[in-house]
Amino acid sequence: MARTLQRSLLVLSGGHPYEAEPFDELIHSLGDWNVTHLVHPRAEEAVADGAADHADALLFYDMGGYSFADGGVTSCRPSEGFRSAIRRRFAAGKGAVAMHHALAGWADWPEWAEMLGGRFLYQAGRWKGQDVSDSGYRHDVEYDAEVIASHPVTDGLPSTFPLRDELYLCQIDESAVHPLIRASHKFTSDNFYSAALAVSGQMYSNAGWNHSEGSNLVAWWRKAGDAPLVYLQFGDGPQTYADPNVRRLIGNALTFTTGA
Repeated sequence: MARTLQRSLLVLSGGHPYEAEPFDELIHSLGDWNVTHLVHPRAEEAVADGAADHADALLFYDMGGYSFADGGVTSCRPSEGFRSAIRRRFAAGKGAVAMHHALAGWADWPEWAEMLGGRFLYQAGRWKGQDVSDSGYRHDVEYDAEVIASHPVTDGLPSTFPLRDELYLCQIDESAVHPLIRASHKFTSDNFYSAALAVSGQMYSNAGWNHSEGSNLVAWWRKAGDAPLVYLQFGDGPQTYADPNVRRLIGNALTFTTGA
């Protein structure tokens, strides 16, 4: 009998702090994958050299392109090699899953936000041709995740399940995505804290900050080029990593994006 080859999973992280050991346990719990985990800046270099071309599945848990220092933030674009490799993968119909803070990555590469269908901003910026404020965050929110679509990504999940995780008040283009899960939380500026104030040293503050009411969508998928791209806002820390529904969701998403 022919031996079945193990599927390959490439995981990218770095650019945002996380707890390494619990995350490593998570990515090795998602199914029968041969896992390669790369951290920036090595991750960017390896993708530019072709690492993403051959992986069956690709998971973004990174937030590339930022430098935080002296109460401010600077950003930069990924290399042309990295950008070309991501475009090449999606043009070939090979998908990806992006988690949590990946929505904030590569602020100076607008195409990344267009691919994802959303954008978290650490500074006031532009979205869909309009000036918008910096985005909001709130840790340890207790909420119910409400599955709103029957889809391979949500297969086997209960209709609602409780979570305690970080949520974002940010830019999401619902017209450009296929919604999967919503959060039972009020997405208004009085319920979140300003990312720009946090960077300046004022953690957990929304003083003088105003953000338009946001979407409660926390999971969706869309086509990036010819490939399926799934975004899951879950994943701030070990409690969420260990949640069985979150693990099922990530595993389903990875399989869906391989076309299996």
